[in-house]
Amino acid sequence: MTAARMLGIGRTEAYELARDGEFPCHIIRIGELYRVSTADLLRVLRATTDDR
Repeated sequence: MTAARMLGIGRTEAYELARDGEFPCHIIRIGELYRVSTADLLRVLRATTDDR
């Protein structure tokens, strides 16, 4: 499962947010690849769940 899907956003929007530095998780750029820190993604998901 992709980080974008877990966050409820589409792939295009995820790439735009990552490119603009606005993705809600830490992004690791390797050449043309984008990787999301799993620990950071889980932290963001827990925070959004706690807000509900």
